[in-house]
Amino acid sequence: MSPFGKSAPDLRGRVGGALFARVAGPAGQENRARIHDTPGPRWFEADRPVRTVHGDASMFIGGLRALLLQSLHPLAMAAVAAHSGYRGDPWGRLQRTSTFLAMTTYGTADDAQAAVDRVRAVHEGIRGRTASGEAYHAADPHLLGWVHAAEVDSFLMAHQRYGADPLDGAGLDGYVADTAHVAEALGVVDPPRTREELTAVLTAYRPELRPTREALEAAHFILHHPPLPLVARPPYAVLAANAIVTLPPWARTALRVRPPPLLPEGCVEPAGRLLTRTIRWAMPPAPPLTTSGANAG
Repeated sequence: MSPFGKSAPDLRGRVGGALFARVAGPAGQENRARIHDTPGPRWFEADRPVRTVHGDASMFIGGLRALLLQSLHPLAMAAVAAHSGYRGDPWGRLQRTSTFLAMTTYGTADDAQAAVDRVRAVHEGIRGRTASGEAYHAADPHLLGWVHAAEVDSFLMAHQRYGADPLDGAGLDGYVADTAHVAEALGVVDPPRTREELTAVLTAYRPELRPTREALEAAHFILHHPPLPLVARPPYAVLAANAIVTLPPWARTALRVRPPPLLPEGCVEPAGRLLTRTIRWAMPPAPPLTTSGANAG
């Protein structure tokens, strides 16, 4: 029996509904129905690793880790600071990102390509210069390559540590290969397709990474000033602490971040696992496809 007794279904519905509304936005239910109920071939079949990873509650931690790690590329961070509106509309940005991930992972091939085309059109118009005069363009394949590699590494790291069903070796390589399909569609040239290639790509970017003022401000905002009601801040702090401890040490040092002192270091990961289990309980899994559709990749 559930520890919540007869009230468990109602509690699950309230908590899960509130989380889904925050992540998916006002059009969340409509988008979910379109993504999962529209007949047609998909980029990824139901047994692909990308579906396992992107459907798990560990993505909450992986997403925060990705934002922190991505901020360390000065050109990528300059583009985010100047054009993303992450301060003025952080929930809108999260909702657009989550919808894109869901559409490309689970949606029909046509809808996935349309989502990619919209993002590419936005990227094409984002240009500017950093405070030091360096030019950036969001559609630059090199910058896209960094954003992609940092995201894939973060989602995998979080899934292997907090996911309900960690991947085996073949599954890890399969996830990197699956995400390469989306990366190429977005304009990344020769994205990594195995864990070994992913590690090599991340290592190659290291000389370009440094903590700019914009990166430090973004990290402070993400970790310490989330636009949340007071009741939601303790669980968010647990997610943020686990995002921090999964960062490589050099990145934690560069961003000057560490878990909150009220959460002892030895308690961070257990608390993260407990919280992700709770989120997994509260948010029902995506429904199965109503049609099987052949892989369109």
